[in-house]
Amino acid sequence: MMQKLGRFFIASLLLSLSLSGPVLGINYAKLPLEQLTEMANMGDQAAQVELATALEHGEGVKKDIELAITWYCLAAGRGSADAQRSLGWIYANGKGVKRDDKLAAYWLDKAAGSGDDYAARLVKRLVDRVGKPDKTGCSHVASAPWLRGRCVTSSCRKIIKMVERLAVDYRLDANLVLAVISAESAFNPAARSAKNAQGLMQLIPETAKRFGVKNVWDKEENLRGGMAYLRWLLAYFNGNVEHALAGYNAGENRVVQYNGVPPYAETKAYVKRILSDYGKRFHHFDKSWLTSAQPTAGLSVVQTEKDAIRGTLGG
Repeated sequence: MMQKLGRFFIASLLLSLSLSGPVLGINYAKLPLEQLTEMANMGDQAAQVELATALEHGEGVKKDIELAITWYCLAAGRGSADAQRSLGWIYANGKGVKRDDKLAAYWLDKAAGSGDDYAARLVKRLVDRVGKPDKTGCSHVASAPWLRGRCVTSSCRKIIKMVERLAVDYRLDANLVLAVISAESAFNPAARSAKNAQGLMQLIPETAKRFGVKNVWDKEENLRGGMAYLRWLLAYFNGNVEHALAGYNAGENRVVQYNGVPPYAETKAYVKRILSDYGKRFHHFDKSWLTSAQPTAGLSVVQTEKDAIRGTLGG
């Protein structure tokens, strides 16, 4: 009974208060692990930091530096100076990861910029601060080298920043999302295909409806719809990036039918291009992402128009 009351209390807080910062009156350090994890999953920045700290030090939970870094990254993406400082400290000391002074300096500098005096003092002690790291240790930060050549305008850079922000909420690697956008629309928010796929992530009307997009020409709505579909596919295909990309292009039913990438020239080229840009074949996933689509949509709702396109390819 007490457990149910606890869940009800937490759920009520999540519904009534903004979770961009800590919920007033909550002692996060004393929350049961289940409730702390629930709040962290819902986007509570303080809960994410507390959970990451517990995982980093093995306090009340099995020590897991990799998972700790994931939670720190999620909070750091929302501007948490505590999370940014912790990431810097982990990389500066090589705690469960390879020591990387440049990466440490990156995050300590971020924390200092967020007003953390301790991080500002730490960053001065790092000797090697020449150049920017070619990675951040956090998937929400765009680091793909090809972006410099394909995204040069200020409007395009704003799209990158928007993707970085939304990647935190959707728990997606920003570089994967950007690779999909590059292939789909070349970062053109006004793109429309001959088959009426629209916007940055080329949503057909059925897909937009399935994932609750009301204005497909609104850049953020389009990104949210495309990212919701992409993570749905990642969950459906157990983190297999190749299959998820094939599903985004040809529809998930076709991937199931062929037990892999369908034998369509367009789809094979599409998957090959994005895999080359992204460089990874696995992406973390959460089966709860499968609930993000309209429950009445079914697996075939995305197929209708896309299958008509594939028919011209002889598939």
